[in-house]
Amino acid sequence: MHLQQLKLSNFKSYTEAKIAFSDKINCFIGLNGAGKTNLLDAVYYLSFCKSYFTSVDRQNIRHEADFFSIHGTYQHLENEKNQVSCVQKKEGKKSFRMNKKEYTRLADHIGKIPLVMISPYDRDLINDGSELRRKFIDGMISQFDANYLDTLLQYNKTLLQRNSQLKQFAENNYYDSELLALWDEKLMALSAPIYRTRIDFLECYKPLFQKYYEILSGGTEKITIQYESHLKDEPLSELFRQSLYRDRTNCYTNVGIHKDDFLFLLNDYPLKKYGSQGQQKSFLLALRLAQFDYTFEKLNYKPILLLDDIFDKLDDQRVARLVQLVGDNYFGQVFITDTQRERIEQLFVGTAINHKIFEVSNGKIRSLDQ
Repeated sequence: MHLQQLKLSNFKSYTEAKIAFSDKINCFIGLNGAGKTNLLDAVYYLSFCKSYFTSVDRQNIRHEADFFSIHGTYQHLENEKNQVSCVQKKEGKKSFRMNKKEYTRLADHIGKIPLVMISPYDRDLINDGSELRRKFIDGMISQFDANYLDTLLQYNKTLLQRNSQLKQFAENNYYDSELLALWDEKLMALSAPIYRTRIDFLECYKPLFQKYYEILSGGTEKITIQYESHLKDEPLSELFRQSLYRDRTNCYTNVGIHKDDFLFLLNDYPLKKYGSQGQQKSFLLALRLAQFDYTFEKLNYKPILLLDDIFDKLDDQRVARLVQLVGDNYFGQVFITDTQRERIEQLFVGTAINHKIFEVSNGKIRSLDQ
């Protein structure tokens, strides 16, 4: 599958833009702030129904405009084409359509246009709390397991209801153990498949991730992802019993799979504390490239790959290994942003890979002659 054409109206820095892409590699060069990343975010929108960078859709409407729209034409297999559209007005809900038919549930679109994005913002996976790492893992699983996504949504909804019940107990100065037990039982039933699926996923994912890190680092370092969960040592029923006083005091559910974490380790030590910038960047690249392979294995066709400003903070050896990966034509359609035209042109020296290079400046896009 590849994106043939993208059309934007009032999206972020773009008043109007219409671009025809190569089915292999597309490169956007320009100064920082020129609008390169905004193009990648538009492509991301059409796969995930949302921005990579903000959860508030209206914030992506260009200043003083009343709406934004993103329209993409995708080629799948030989003759199958799909039109995907996203429209967000300042007033009203987001409209998302596939071949002019609007989705009633955005979740039904997830996984139809597989995509992997690598961005400098991925560093938050290392630096921020466990919630972001859970979302990263859950997002990969959910693309290919609708039951998992539905179970996760049910769990989160039930968790909110249990927390609301705890708050009501505190506000009204009463407690009903039987009523709380109803929410406990539902959470326990939903937790088990989520916990098991996460374990099974990591068993498949970690070898892919370790393979890419070895390529990028030259095989000199040991890395892994360690899954930490309350359910690892005790059943949730016992955890609820032990945490009851704390839950009632805090009006919050303190134990459960919503507290799980995925620890990033380098040579058995926390990557956040002991990894250099280059090691952390290589770790993040390996995470995302493994996501590409995992998606490829699940679908038997290659997802779209977005590489945003990936060369920053990598030493020359790691850059060379990454360039070789991209230049070897292993990936499907790739979108790359960079500030240096020479570095981008070097990708294609000695290859016959179909590609296009675009110059981006002040929200304008110009295709450069090859």
